[in-house]
Amino acid sequence: MNLGALVSETRNPATMGLDEMSTLEMVSCFNREDRKVPEAIEKVLPAIAEAVELAAAALKAGGRLIYLGAGTSGRLGVLDASECPPTFGVPHGRVVGLIAGGPGALLKAVEGAEDDAALGEADLQALTLTATDMVVGLAASGRTPYVIGALRYARQLGCPTAAISCNPDSPIAHEAQVAISPVVGPEALTGSTRMKSGTAQKLVLNMLSTGAMVKLGKVYQNLMVDVKATNVKLVDRACRIVVEATGAERSQAEAALTQTGFEVKPAILMILAGIGAEEAQRRLQQHDGYLRAALTR
Repeated sequence: MNLGALVSETRNPATMGLDEMSTLEMVSCFNREDRKVPEAIEKVLPAIAEAVELAAAALKAGGRLIYLGAGTSGRLGVLDASECPPTFGVPHGRVVGLIAGGPGALLKAVEGAEDDAALGEADLQALTLTATDMVVGLAASGRTPYVIGALRYARQLGCPTAAISCNPDSPIAHEAQVAISPVVGPEALTGSTRMKSGTAQKLVLNMLSTGAMVKLGKVYQNLMVDVKATNVKLVDRACRIVVEATGAERSQAEAALTQTGFEVKPAILMILAGIGAEEAQRRLQQHDGYLRAALTR
């Protein structure tokens, strides 16, 4: 596919005079273009929902959620993966971000890495990919060889797969089980897909990981009940979550959290069910960590 023919690479008629605009005109122009992103995502929500279901099923079965991309797309995948352990309490390595060229490419472009389809396959082989894992390929252009090679290999193994691109009917869309293709139109700065395309990919990743974690019982109501209290800020957040979920006084929430090693779910269960820490942990284990199910016992 010719790069110049892609929607994400064409020139935007509304921004032809970008270099002649006042600063306020310029940022207003960026803002008008950015508004198109959620509208484009709204059109692909059914595909996103399908990917969420696949990701949740993979994680529930003991598999991993693996993001893979080059450049901005790869960095966004690594970002989302790195935020899952502290936010949702999942062990490191359950949500994985791979970028063409390896970790060094997060800070400095590794020339040519994205053009190697075999490298995408090799990076998945290095993770000992199995059919229980889900692989999500990210490429704003939808034509990155690194991502195509990885998705082909994943499908050969029988993995559930999804492709996130900002061009319609892209090559990676044809390689994946689920194609998520929000078409945000030409960038304000021609070809700079870190802008609208990057924002679109970030929003889709937010939905994908958060939606999967909700389905895994990592959320009660709209609270992060599996948050890891690893610093002073997060200890305070854990306490506030317990207070919000139970209506208890802060002192009661702190006392419960102290008994659970600052685990939020058993602390909430202790207060709402009027039980001890050991019984709260037992009930949660019995219900696979789903707090709502443990409360209705």
